[in-house]
Amino acid sequence: MIEFTLTEEQLALQRMAREFADSEMKPYAQELDRCQDLSFDWKIVERFAKAGITAMLVPQAYGGRGGKKLTMAVVMEELAAACAGTTIVLGGTQAVACCLNSGGTEEQKKKYLPILADPKGKLGCMAVTEVGAGSDVGSISTIARQDADGYVLSGTKSYITNAGLAAFYIIVATTDPAKRLAGIECFIVPGDAPGLSFGKVVDTMGLRASRIGEVILDDVKIPRDNLVGCPGAGFLITVQTFDVTRSCVATVAVGIARAAYETALYYTKQRVQFGRPIFKNQAVSFALADMATAIDAARLLTWRACSLIDSGGEFNKEVSMAKLFASETAEWVCSRAVGFLGAYGYSRDAMVEKYLRDAKALTIVEGTSEIQHYTIAAEL
Repeated sequence: MIEFTLTEEQLALQRMAREFADSEMKPYAQELDRCQDLSFDWKIVERFAKAGITAMLVPQAYGGRGGKKLTMAVVMEELAAACAGTTIVLGGTQAVACCLNSGGTEEQKKKYLPILADPKGKLGCMAVTEVGAGSDVGSISTIARQDADGYVLSGTKSYITNAGLAAFYIIVATTDPAKRLAGIECFIVPGDAPGLSFGKVVDTMGLRASRIGEVILDDVKIPRDNLVGCPGAGFLITVQTFDVTRSCVATVAVGIARAAYETALYYTKQRVQFGRPIFKNQAVSFALADMATAIDAARLLTWRACSLIDSGGEFNKEVSMAKLFASETAEWVCSRAVGFLGAYGYSRDAMVEKYLRDAKALTIVEGTSEIQHYTIAAEL
């Protein structure tokens, strides 16, 4: 049963996350967004780790918080309202935790999950996308060849969050392209593995505080024990991970939308034209009412999806609904917020133009809106 009242623990973590976001993220958000050299600020990772945020989905048995997906959603909304780019860095690490929780062996969990809970700050990275393979996982061309000692991986991954930053990577590759989905497997690759390198860092429109780039595998040799789970389970593990990461994206979208809405609400009450605040104009106040309603609806869809994941029920359709509606709502709300702030909103002095650029990415990552429509329709 879905509860609409947060527990005391969740409320405490929400307060902690909001205070953390206000003091440790928001003051640096514009600076990181405007960085022209595409460098990455490790200080935020260290702050995440010190607060225990990087280990939200790592079970307590392996040094993490062991938090539920709903608890994670409550925390990530607060962080995303301050800076979506740095929150996506965290999301990339949560994807790795989800993958290992879902399909990893006990030995793999004992070895790798504590790394994500390291108080010094360590990141994980799951690399799926390629230039010719995005939502169509069966088209992946990165090859995993078996040899006497294990596997040899070759290929290039593109548009990968945390590329070049992670302590270890989960690489989604194929053992046989002709088998399509049946040939997909997940492999753990240490960040310092010989043959592993990193190519171009993508100069993105939004989420600029994150690192998105290429992961290059040139005959990277890994032991047989680095195959996640059992042979043949790779596609199922990848899909199960997507279900959780899409709920993360929905949560980030809610945070961005809320931040843009709150900015617009405050501005329209302060901005006086023709002798009264522009909020007093029905066209403005009604539009803000629509924005508030849509944000609440997006949050509730996201909470429902996370609650279903936590309960172990069927949730594929509900996760896609949440991701679709929340990301599209974020883009719409941010666009309206820019309009309400007028020329100021269009300038880089205001945060709302950053919110809009960040929101656009969320309609694309972890499956485009079109893919979410396809998934939902297939379940109807």
